[in-house]
Amino acid sequence: MTTDHVTREEGSLPPAIELRGISKRFGAVLANQDINLRVESGSIHGIVGENGAGKSTLMSILYGFYQADSGEILINGTPRKINNSREAIAAGIGMVHQHFMLVDTFTVLENVILGAEQSHLLKTSGAHARESLQHLADEYELKVPLDSLIDELPVGQQQRTEILKALYRNADILILDEPTGVLTPQEADQLFRVLQVLKERGVTIILITHKLREIMDITDNVSVLRLGKIVSTQRTVDTDMAALAELMVGRKLAAQSFEKIDTPNTETGISVNNVTVIDERGLKRLDNISFDVKRGEIVGIAGVAGNGQSKLLELLSGIQSPSDGEFTINGHKVSKEAPLDPASMREISVQHVPEDRLRLGLVKAFTAAESSLLGYHTKAAFNWRMFLKADAIKEACKKLMSAFDVRPQDPKLKSASFSGGNQQKLILARELDKAPSVLLVGQPTRGVDIGAIELIHQKIVEMRDNGCAVLLVSVELDEIMTLSDRILVMFEGKVVGTMKGSEADKTTLGLMMANALDPVA
Repeated sequence: MTTDHVTREEGSLPPAIELRGISKRFGAVLANQDINLRVESGSIHGIVGENGAGKSTLMSILYGFYQADSGEILINGTPRKINNSREAIAAGIGMVHQHFMLVDTFTVLENVILGAEQSHLLKTSGAHARESLQHLADEYELKVPLDSLIDELPVGQQQRTEILKALYRNADILILDEPTGVLTPQEADQLFRVLQVLKERGVTIILITHKLREIMDITDNVSVLRLGKIVSTQRTVDTDMAALAELMVGRKLAAQSFEKIDTPNTETGISVNNVTVIDERGLKRLDNISFDVKRGEIVGIAGVAGNGQSKLLELLSGIQSPSDGEFTINGHKVSKEAPLDPASMREISVQHVPEDRLRLGLVKAFTAAESSLLGYHTKAAFNWRMFLKADAIKEACKKLMSAFDVRPQDPKLKSASFSGGNQQKLILARELDKAPSVLLVGQPTRGVDIGAIELIHQKIVEMRDNGCAVLLVSVELDEIMTLSDRILVMFEGKVVGTMKGSEADKTTLGLMMANALDPVA
């Protein structure tokens, strides 16, 4: 790995990347249309656009996953034909995917050398890699425990491993796809410090993100895609978030403001009483927690990821049983002795939008129509004597796609072929369409563009206004504060504080999330 990067004046060298007239079609869908893009050497270039605008397709062409139907790619001024990811790596391009490409049961070191061994002897390759990685980690402030298993590391360090993989393969152009979608705010700050160091060393970075604040904070230039076309490229200092949002969706977006309900005088939808959950390793994931959610109320759960929020959703949706205590949901009491599974929860009008859409929300190999049916395939509307009614399923999926603006609106397309944001909208459409009495929502807008966020927030508030009891888990404090009538803060499996949504502020919530502030009633 060479480490003699130098900081470059913008424009003093050929652009690190130049795309000329790139077009790509998938059947009737024109994903990219005549795209021209320059990414200056040694800069951080942001790419934004709605879900389905063509961002991931464009980066997949640059990284060799797809080949363009027409157009030309230049790397550092030289035309290159990139037929696969190996050729992209040889051209100095590395990519950190939204969903990490790591082997959970391998160590950091083993993941880095996988496919890039320096010798047929693993011991020799490992020793060479260890020395190189320690040098890279020092230079780019990317400290990661090389001998730790991936599944033992927090997500921020897993992401650092992906970056190290790319640098170890001599990448001087780095593509990051939604890099903060699974990070806590603190981990995101650490990542941006790393990106600044990489830029200072001359690495060129392409940042794909839906978070316009990140674009404004860290990028030098920004390009906007809409409906497969580049509609704007400009210096970041010459624009603002409102202008970028309008370019993305083609219309002005009004600032969202929802009425907060302080004390709904209604019956209780969820009542959790002294519940404890102990995992298979004997660790307390939930520690004697108690709270209520009323019908016609949104209760938001704030906290740094890993403090019990995910386990709480698993508990209330029937995936996990309590180790001690009990809870009542939509009038049904649940305990260790009397559990309810997810299918039973659906039968009592409890719907669950899971945090991890790929693990729990859909099946990538299924069509969109099939994924839109998950959990409901035995219903008479879709099933006759154990045979699925294909036409009815397809028509129902079309209606869901239309209601939630899922793009492209093709029920026959594989679930894996949709962008992450459109996968999310399909799952939300499936669950919210059932008009539940209790709605459990985990990370509803993770990886979703600003226009779709507006729609999703409106739909969740409509659920509340129709009398649904809504429990919302999100790492986005802005989202928690925008939607929640009441906010609970979790720390190390306990509820450590609560405050009214109408009185919430980031400073107080942040202190409560660190358990550094007494609870506010």
